[in-house]
Amino acid sequence: MKTLHRLGAVAAFLEAAIYVSMFGFYGAYWNYPATGTAVEKLNYLTDHLAVLYGVNVMGFIVFGIALAALVLAVHDRLSPEAPQLMRAASMFGVIWVTLVMAAGMIANVGLMTTVDRLSGDPERALTLFSTLNHVVEGLGGGNEMAGGLWVLLLSLAALRGGLPKALAYFGLGVGAAGMATTIPAEAIKETFGLTQIVWFIWLGCVLLRAPDTQTRPR
Repeated sequence: MKTLHRLGAVAAFLEAAIYVSMFGFYGAYWNYPATGTAVEKLNYLTDHLAVLYGVNVMGFIVFGIALAALVLAVHDRLSPEAPQLMRAASMFGVIWVTLVMAAGMIANVGLMTTVDRLSGDPERALTLFSTLNHVVEGLGGGNEMAGGLWVLLLSLAALRGGLPKALAYFGLGVGAAGMATTIPAEAIKETFGLTQIVWFIWLGCVLLRAPDTQTRPR
């Protein structure tokens, strides 16, 4: 078993864990007063600054680093059977890594600026926070086109060998859901996120094993 594949497996499990923790954080803990006054919103951000900063680091920066390792591992696993298709897939994987990490850095810079530098002007602070939030959503939160294309293309490559056929077909559905996030519907984003948790775990288990000759075309 190659060390890179083991690293990719660990990265895949970490990705799934981050997805689960993000669902838990925003679903059960985060209670931002969206209908409150500017002062109430700013006070909430100030009180939860360290928590939100850490969540952004985990959900964007750490996620992006792990994703980079996974992109490399999957490319190494699948490129012998579908070199051209995997070059295209990995290109979108790298783009996804870049977008996710950029979104995280913008999110935390915007958060610190909102709380620290503009606390004397709540209205202006919240305008900045809202604007940067839209940028973050566009890069790595509300639109998963790059991630969807990566999963879709590598799943097409996997049909030629390197991964179980069932995982490849499941990946096609996950990738299609990711591309569909260009439609502004919360249910689509949640579908992509939930199915990706399963896909990451399944992929991690496969990467822990040596390539099965039965997954290669005869």
